Amino acid sequence: MTVDFDQYINREQTSCVKFDGRQQYFGTSDVLPLWVADMDFAVPECVTHALQTRINHPVFGYTLYPESLYQAVVDWFVRRHKWKIEREWIVFAPGVVPSLFAAVQAFTKEGEGVIVQSPVYFPFFSAVTTNHRTLFNNPLREVNGRYEIDFEHLEDCAKQGASLLLLCTPHNPVGRVWREDELLRLLDISRRYNLTILSDDIHCDLVYSGVTHTMLGRLSQPGDKIVTTVAPNKSFNIPGLGLSALIIPNLAERNAMKQVFERLHVGNYNPLSMVAFEAAYRDGDEWLDALMIYLEQTRDIAADFIARELPQIKLIKPEATYLLWLDCRALGLNDSALRDFFVKDCKLGMNPGSVFGEGGSGFMRMNIGCRRSVIMEALVSIKENIIHQS
Repeated sequence: MTVDFDQYINREQTSCVKFDGRQQYFGTSDVLPLWVADMDFAVPECVTHALQTRINHPVFGYTLYPESLYQAVVDWFVRRHKWKIEREWIVFAPGVVPSLFAAVQAFTKEGEGVIVQSPVYFPFFSAVTTNHRTLFNNPLREVNGRYEIDFEHLEDCAKQGASLLLLCTPHNPVGRVWREDELLRLLDISRRYNLTILSDDIHCDLVYSGVTHTMLGRLSQPGDKIVTTVAPNKSFNIPGLGLSALIIPNLAERNAMKQVFERLHVGNYNPLSMVAFEAAYRDGDEWLDALMIYLEQTRDIAADFIARELPQIKLIKPEATYLLWLDCRALGLNDSALRDFFVKDCKLGMNPGSVFGEGGSGFMRMNIGCRRSVIMEALVSIKENIIHQS
């Protein structure tokens, strides 16, 4: 399939957070928006066609989850991830972030401990703190230019009474794809300390060549308390539609999650969300394959430019996601000054690393899910402004 990912699409004045939220977030609209984790690419034609077909029916009433939607999930994970799941394991949810919050409520009580692994996507922290649980941070370690899990510290957290781990796999923002042996070690700790794991695999389809993503749930055994949250939202650029799925083999954990959503009377019965979700998983393979070729080329070009032209900035090439985790500590700026440098001087809107918790200070997260020319414009701007500063 040939897809023109260099096509310009004007997203301004569409109530788009990434573009129309610049003034509110950065204090100016005069920045290239490389922050919010959605892409500037048109969605696959199969999704557009499915939505248009549904829109041709003039009634949008309360809607059931059709069996074809369940089947699309089952087929996708067999086809793309070699994971055979059962239809009854699937629980649809109003999004991955609501699922994080629901898991904290379902599997812990007020005051109990929840483990997160910083630097990590910031709702992981708020899911714990706003629910009045105790945050146990198990910071990732940077070892020889590669992020690793500190398993000894993780086990100490479990010993101290933490009962839930919020796992990000592939990891946002550092871009690690956890190896199978690392996941098996996590499962061993979970079994010994009766730890529930919420595995956020929303980026599982965005994995670069030479790396294999293993679903934690595929490695689990009966009795393991594993909840996996997935969605086509990042893979196919439909995050605004919101629908996600939980895959929960264990009946007790499945019922616990259902009860939280029922207690809040929270659902996502939007007929358009369902149609887009199903079409993406059913017919989106070729488009996704083309996307990953384009993103990998952009990642490699950006990495080469940074290594050659920006020695003050270091990049560990991500194994997955369309996010670059830029180590800017050699610039010698505190987090406030670093943000000002990129916004006011470089005219770039990126996520400050400090919002991702411990280990994020001095970093910036760059979204490369856009036309390659935009990324090159951003990198040239950084180079010119570093030269000007010196």
